[in-house]
Amino acid sequence: MESNKAQQNNPHPSRAVPIEQVRNIGIMAHIDAGKTTITERILYYTGVNYKVGEVHEGNATMDWMVQEQERGITITSAATTCFWQEHQINIIDTPGHVDFTAEVERSLRVLDGAVAVFCGVAGVQPQSETVWRQAKKYQVPVIAFINKMDRTGANFTAAVQSIRDKLRATAIPLQLPIGCEGDFSGVVDVISNRAYYYQGELGTEVVEKDVPEAMQNDVHSARAHIIECLAEIDEEIMEMFLGDVRPTAEHLRQAVRRCVITATIVPVFCGTAFKNKGVQNLLDAVNDYLPCPSDVKAIEGFRLNSEERITRMVGDDEPFAALAFKLMIDPFVGKLVFFRVYSGVLRKGMRVFNPRTGKNERIGRILQMHANTREERDSVYSGDIAAAVGIKTITTGDTLSDIAHPIVLESMSFPDPVISIAIEPKTAAERDKLYEAVNQLAEEDPTFQMRTDPETGQSIISGMGELHLEIIRDRLLREFKVAANTGAPEVAYREAITKIATADSKFIRQTGGRGQYGHVIIAMEPRDTGHGITIDNKVTGGNIPKEYIRPVETGLREAATTGVLAGYPVVDLHIDILDGSYHAVDSSEIAFKIAASMAFKEAAKKAGLVLLEPIMKLEITTPEEHMGDVIGDVSSRRGYIVEVDAQPDFVRIHAQVPLSELFGYTTALRSLTRGRASNSMEPSHFEPLPEQLEKNVLKK
Repeated sequence: MESNKAQQNNPHPSRAVPIEQVRNIGIMAHIDAGKTTITERILYYTGVNYKVGEVHEGNATMDWMVQEQERGITITSAATTCFWQEHQINIIDTPGHVDFTAEVERSLRVLDGAVAVFCGVAGVQPQSETVWRQAKKYQVPVIAFINKMDRTGANFTAAVQSIRDKLRATAIPLQLPIGCEGDFSGVVDVISNRAYYYQGELGTEVVEKDVPEAMQNDVHSARAHIIECLAEIDEEIMEMFLGDVRPTAEHLRQAVRRCVITATIVPVFCGTAFKNKGVQNLLDAVNDYLPCPSDVKAIEGFRLNSEERITRMVGDDEPFAALAFKLMIDPFVGKLVFFRVYSGVLRKGMRVFNPRTGKNERIGRILQMHANTREERDSVYSGDIAAAVGIKTITTGDTLSDIAHPIVLESMSFPDPVISIAIEPKTAAERDKLYEAVNQLAEEDPTFQMRTDPETGQSIISGMGELHLEIIRDRLLREFKVAANTGAPEVAYREAITKIATADSKFIRQTGGRGQYGHVIIAMEPRDTGHGITIDNKVTGGNIPKEYIRPVETGLREAATTGVLAGYPVVDLHIDILDGSYHAVDSSEIAFKIAASMAFKEAAKKAGLVLLEPIMKLEITTPEEHMGDVIGDVSSRRGYIVEVDAQPDFVRIHAQVPLSELFGYTTALRSLTRGRASNSMEPSHFEPLPEQLEKNVLKK
């Protein structure tokens, strides 16, 4: 009754959980490290699920797509909410496969903290490094969980050391494993100096005991290490350390929390999710050490139609501001827009402003998502992650804000697709249906694109890898009932210049009435890989009026995207707009845009264009007896070996290989090693294509 009265007196109903007790976390890792298994255990222990879903049985709650259940991998990031020790934990389970890296990227953009999961046997793996870089990019505080401690070959110390060496992170173990491999039975909490064992079929009963006698020295050393590390970073612990005062467990926890929030340390925990050990303590760690929405600095954005930066404080009393980070087409409710509320309150039926479109949108329904099931909400508060129905024109990265207090939040950037295939409907009658389905999928996934080849008239779809496009094809057939034929994969090359060049271009059209006149002089020079395209205006004396400079820049950038050699984007160069001229009557924006495009193409032809091909970072894990065959095969694919890391039971080979040589590689590797080797790959960089191969590509 009291809560009902509070809702009547309050303009927006009070939130169920104080903001200090809300955690927005992501679970991220290399493929097959156990992210989804951990999430399933969390849902079971927090009472959301009444039985445990298993990835290998295809019934994991968070892997709800048919394609995920068949392959035993996570493809789309699934959101859910659970409660633990009076805390509300909003969880996003992210994919580990590199082809779905955009799902990790957009999830980390809206999260306050993350749990990085590492395999107790393999430690840091290639995709672990990728998701780590993404977390760093968005300054997301991280705690680490060493999973699979029951597996043969599990080594907690080596896994922690790999985090320090490969990720250059200050990893501090706050737990130690009791036993290892088949003898792993529980964990010791170093700060509280207590041992925890897990009983019952699903480890639901956590039994607290004294630390085993044999581990006393290890625990004492680990605690001393925690204090030393914190004393270097945290002032309060440093003063205690210098004053020879022994910090209490609570002092240490608060100091660890402060250091995690500033992303200066990474606390390490351990367990085995599949064998139901260590997950409850991980939940405690999420509550104790990861930030709540109000711990994170105020969100920064821009004033509408301006470059002026403004900040919006976290809090329910602030004007509403949210970021749409994911779109999903739901067969039952239509377009679902996932969003993170940074400030203010959103109520059902409320109108919000989208700065990109300049339109007001009405929020029809608000849904709390639990994987692919949903629960209706009347309102959501700052710090919440939810989904909305009823927004018509929106794309990933759009801001939703209070109509009276507009703000433009920084959008998201996604990697460019690296692989393309031709696609066509099996029957002419299905052409429109195919295009509609592909457009819907492209709306959901920013790394999936479709274009029409102007020369061949073919429809080309592009994605992040073979698996990515295979899933797209599968979804077209199952969800949209469209059968499509696909052609051989096509590599997304790039073009680059090799030397400095200039161009002087005039665009003049004389018709009966007013003509067109634009004149641009530019210089371009190559830059290092990853530089992108930068443009400087060096025009003096008003030879090109200010209002025509932006059209010139637009013309240059548009010309770069369509390429000169073979229609691939030109990358990594700097352009100076040196000079030009204008006509008082005939000059226009379109004339200068065309003149700039002509100048770009003329200068690029003089600047020694070359084709660049995508190079993949390839990691192969194989038994030692197959090492020679695998290395020989890599060399035959124009690859080169970067490092060979010999382990007791296997060899890990790090190589760099052109993407064009890797189509169907997983199948070839399996047949070469009788199914005993595994591999993972991710985009690394672009390199010039050998001359003979470039000729072949240009012929096509």
